[in-house]
Order: sequence, then structure tokens, then C-alpha cells
Amino acid sequence: MALTFVQRVKEFITGKKDIKTGTRLVINCEKLENRVALLDSGALEEYTVERTGTSTIVGSIFKGRVKNIEHGLKAMFIDIGLEKNAFLHFWDAIPEALSNQGLEEISRGGSGKQKQKRIKAEDIPQLYPVGSEIMVQVTKGPIGNKGPRVTTNISLAGRLLVLMPQNDQFGISRKIEDPKERARLRKIIERVNMPEGMGLIMRTEAAGKRARHIIRDLSLLIEQWNEITAKRDSKGAPVCCFQEPELIERTVRDFLTEDIDEVACDDRETVERMQKMASQISSRAKRRITFYQGQTAIFEAYGIQKQIDNAFYRQVWLPCGGYIVIDQTEALVSIDVNTGRNKGAKDQDRVIVETNLEAASEVARQLRLRNMGGLIVVDFIDMKHRKDQQAVYKSMLDHLKRDKAKTQVLPISQFGLMEMTRQRLHESLSSALYEDCPYCKGHGQVKTTTTMSVELQRMLSSILGKGKTDQKNLIVVVNPEVMQRLKSEDGELLVALERKYEARLTFRSDPTLHREEIKITSAINGEDVRP
Repeated sequence: MALTFVQRVKEFITGKKDIKTGTRLVINCEKLENRVALLDSGALEEYTVERTGTSTIVGSIFKGRVKNIEHGLKAMFIDIGLEKNAFLHFWDAIPEALSNQGLEEISRGGSGKQKQKRIKAEDIPQLYPVGSEIMVQVTKGPIGNKGPRVTTNISLAGRLLVLMPQNDQFGISRKIEDPKERARLRKIIERVNMPEGMGLIMRTEAAGKRARHIIRDLSLLIEQWNEITAKRDSKGAPVCCFQEPELIERTVRDFLTEDIDEVACDDRETVERMQKMASQISSRAKRRITFYQGQTAIFEAYGIQKQIDNAFYRQVWLPCGGYIVIDQTEALVSIDVNTGRNKGAKDQDRVIVETNLEAASEVARQLRLRNMGGLIVVDFIDMKHRKDQQAVYKSMLDHLKRDKAKTQVLPISQFGLMEMTRQRLHESLSSALYEDCPYCKGHGQVKTTTTMSVELQRMLSSILGKGKTDQKNLIVVVNPEVMQRLKSEDGELLVALERKYEARLTFRSDPTLHREEIKITSAINGEDVRP
């Protein structure tokens, strides 16, 4: 949402930015990490973090070596110089034509598409035997204990174009909807003198750009490809031929569009570097990049930090008073929608639909913010009317349009569930920022003191029941919270155990012990005693 003339004049006179209007990129540069936040009318829409010394490998190009072939998986494992070998499915080893999703294929010169020899997946092991070298591009970064996923269908992203150096297909993004603009871009494609065997895709940002800007972008990409092939031919596998740019450079390339009113950054050196990159685009793009000099931290000044903190709670509140609960498991992401405090009007159906519509918007936003991917199931509040279900389904589709990751959504089922998938390119943000709790080991729960008391009594009964002399006099060490339970409520039960087995039990507490940990030793020889 572009700023109005009145808003710009007000900002100029007062010297203050109205963070509740317009679309802004806010960049925080620190010693250990860089952060980029996208704000739309003050609301946090996208958030990216990159730690110093680390970078994404998605989009990077490697010359690797085939290490082994798994016919059952129809896949190869490629050594590209990383800790884990990359996974290459047979179908991803076939240089394929343009994906039909989001693109319109174009025949150049009216000659139509040439027929190519069909390559079957079964042919791949013969084309790439074990030990052979192969050039691949990372499409999915390593997640958990899985290695990266790669393809031989290589592409290089520019600002206006995507160059496909090994694929002679051409396309225009379907997000460019104006027929006249599509026709203009199609004519530019037909006039381009492309090297043989190469193709390209017109990105959404190409709309409205002059032919010379498009040609300049293409020239830069072809030059980049020549550098990649030179490195490929001069070095043995495994070797990285192209490293995907770091966060700041990717931000200028992918986010600095006409929709962005301002880019604010708190590091002067980074601002100057971004302005130099943006000057290749236009002088207007360069002017939109500003250096933030306020005393308050930039994420605090723009109200971002509080939104980040709130966004990563398990429970996220909606403006209407309802809330969603997000649980991320190994298999899928589960999202539950609740009316919460939204009791609203007397018309209960209206309250439910209102809550579900707000939940659809927030779910789409949370998926982007947390970078969650894979299978996602949203449990909406049950709606009686099919038209209401369709309205929520359409709302979800609309809000997912701004997501750069590919998504697929199914209509709401008869159980009130919406199933969807979201492209998983990297680990989720929570996986990058958080680790399992060292106390509960990621369970999110610990046993109650009552449960521990019950388990302790079973252990003692098992030990004392064996009747061994050196196990009749025992020292029991427990967590202080468990000890409090034993003293206050279960003392008589423990005395009864002593009488039953003619034993002597000494209890001690140790604050360093986990609540679920119990130590039992013999008071006679000091050895650990097990049931």
C-alpha cells in the first residue's frame, strides 16, 4: 500500500515515519545475526533470520559425484562436499520443461516446441553411474538428519528474469494478468537473441519494465552462468560452482519491488552496499533505502520485536477474541481454531464464521512467519452451511497468494478439517531459533510428583521384596518437589513399606536431580541399587 501525498508531506514536516501505513522492509544488522522483517501497515508479514557465518544453500550449484544408487527409492546420493550426501530422485535428474504451475509456456518464432527424446527414470543409472560427475542445484536444504535435495534442472534467478541455462523453454509468470502487458513481454522474448539451448522465465517484477532493463538483467545472468561453467570445468568434484547470495543481497533482489515504500536499516555499511546494488535497478529504488539513526533499537522503534515475541507462542490470539493453537510435530503441523472470548452477537453462526475467517488470515501469516512446511491440518470450528465453508476456503487461498513458497489446499472436509501442504525449503524458524528443553527433552511435560511417588514405591517394593541383606538399609535421593510430596502426603505409606519388609529407608533431596530422576543406594556398601 503506497503512501499518499498527504502522508509523505506529514512525514517530511514532522521528520517522523508513520509505521502504520505503507509497506516497509526493516533490517537489523548485528554481530551474530542479520534480521529482515516485512511490514504491511505496521503488521509483521514476513521475518527472516540469518546467523553470521551461516548461509542458505538452497539455490546453490555444485558439481558433485554419484556415491551410490538406490533402485528401490529410484534415487541417487550425490557427494557435493557437505556433511551429508544430497538426495537426487531419478525424475529430478532429467532436465525437465517448465513447471506448469504459475507459468505460461511460449513458443518462440512460431515454430512450436521441438520434440525431444523421452528419457525414462530407468535410464538414469546408465546415464549417471556410480563415480560419475554431475552438476546439480539445491532445491531443499538439509532438515534434521536429512541431507539436501537437488535437481539437474538448473535455474538462476535475477531481478526480472529466471535463466534456465539447460532448458530451452520460455514462460511468463501468470501473476502478470494484464493481456496487453503479457503480449508486450511475449514480443520481447521473441526478439531476444538467446544462446542455443537456454530458456528463461519472466518474473512478476518484469511487468512494466522496459526492454533494455530486461536485456540488461539477462546479460548479467548469462555472464554469471559463464562464470559457473568456467569453475565447473576447471575443478574436480565435489565443488561449489555458485553460492546463493547472503540475506541482504537476496533481500534487494527479491523484495525491493515497486510495492515497497521504504527500506530502513540500522547499519550504515549495509545501507551503502544495498544502495549500490539498488542503483543498478533505478535511482528511485536507491532513494527508498534509508539509514536508521534512532536511539531506540530499530525493531523496537517499528514495533516488530513485540510482534515477533507474540508470534511464536503456541497460542495466538485473533482480533475478534478467538485464538489458534499451533503444534508442530514430526509428521505434520496441527492448527486448532477456537472461539475463545469471541462470544459476539446472538447469531452464533456469524461468530463462528467471523472467527474462522480471521483464523484463515492468521494461519497464512503464521506459516510465512514461522516458515513451517510439509503437511498442515487446520481444524476450523464446525460450520453448518456449505457457503460458509467455501468462504473460509476462498479466504485461505487469497491470503496464501502472497506466500513465495508453493502451497496446495484442499476444501474443508465434512469433519471441519482443511488439509494443505506448503513447500519446505529450509528448517522452520522455530527449529533454527529454539532447541528441545533440556529438562523435559522436548516432551513439553514432566511427570507429576504423585506419579513419581507411585513409581518410587513400586521400585522400593521390588528391591525390598528380593530379601537381600545389603538392600534392607537404603538411601533414597529425590528432587525437592518429590520430597515435599513424600513428606506431606505419603509418609505413612513409606513407613508401612519399612514395616512390611523390615527395612530402613533414609530420604534425602537434591536440587540438581531432575524431577523424574531417583537414586537409590545401599547404606551398607554405597552401591547403586536397581529394582
